Amino acid sequence: MKIVIPKEYYTEERRVPVIPLNVEQLVKLGAQIEVETGTGKPSGYADDEYVSAGATINRDRRALLSSADVVLRLHKPPIEEIELLREGSIHISYFDPFNEKEILDKFVSRGISAISMEMIPRVTRAQKMDALSSQANLAGYAAVILAAERLGKVFPMMMTPAGTISPSRVFVVGAGVAGLQAIATAKRLGARVEAFDTRPVVEEQVQSLGAKFVKIDLGETGQTESGYAKVLTEEQIDKQRQEMLKHCAIADVVITTAQIFGRKAPLIITKGMVAAMKNGSVIVDLAAGSGGNVEGTVPGEEVVVNGVTIIGRENMSSHVATHTSQMYSSNLTNFISEYWDGETNLFKLRLDDEIIEGCLVTHENEIFSKTLKKLM
Repeated sequence: MKIVIPKEYYTEERRVPVIPLNVEQLVKLGAQIEVETGTGKPSGYADDEYVSAGATINRDRRALLSSADVVLRLHKPPIEEIELLREGSIHISYFDPFNEKEILDKFVSRGISAISMEMIPRVTRAQKMDALSSQANLAGYAAVILAAERLGKVFPMMMTPAGTISPSRVFVVGAGVAGLQAIATAKRLGARVEAFDTRPVVEEQVQSLGAKFVKIDLGETGQTESGYAKVLTEEQIDKQRQEMLKHCAIADVVITTAQIFGRKAPLIITKGMVAAMKNGSVIVDLAAGSGGNVEGTVPGEEVVVNGVTIIGRENMSSHVATHTSQMYSSNLTNFISEYWDGETNLFKLRLDDEIIEGCLVTHENEIFSKTLKKLM
């Protein structure tokens, strides 16, 4: 069975889908691996390393894709490349199926079995395949490091001959995977950290990392079965903003992490809240790629509004590409290994398996995902 790994076509992407270490593991399973030349270069992996791991290098992208049984990549494919895929082949990547109807329709018409890495269910058995969590974890770390670099202050308290330097204040909005890592990183750097989340259940986790949990009585909130925060009402959002303004006003750094899979990110930090912040403070909006949590965020750019730097980097995971590539590559390899049939040397989709039911979006010329079927 041939598994192919094409080069990512986004010019600013530094991550790679599969690293040589995991290519070696896939070859040992019995897979034939073909890698497009230059695939590993953005993260420092040469073609020779993939060859040493047992892969074949292919310079012809069209031939590579058209001969694939399984395609492993990071980003959604261009429409014209879906045309190259063979009927019955399997495509595995991120591709935001809720907002990419054209891509979804093309997968259906071409008879491609498309697996969305965003839709790996959050069950215990799938933790090793959970790419959303692995990438968000390191994005939370990178957000703090970037904020510390942009802030004209040190994070920790320091006793100096010239006097005492007070610790910087960091306010983290959202205590999911990215938020918790941001909290932990800011604390390790010595900052005074506060955090808010609409889910009271995460208070203990926030406190265990040494941060103060900001309590705002919003009435009934909570989380979905998948562990995500539930959508708030307009009244709850207004009350949340009024209370959060106080914490933004004293913060040196604000990091927002609130995203709702398949939907536009909620607007949490308004222009008024930005205006209330101190001159020289920094906001890192980790939801910039899905609409942004901050009014004034410009996706892909850093802007200064009333003396406040707003960082809207869309692909924060790529900022630490060596380790995010390692983790995504491991997620993919664990996924392939889980459904690899050693007797036939084939990757087999077990359609009644709970993980496959969650992440298989299209199969045999129809939409397979029950969630997507309901929406359509």
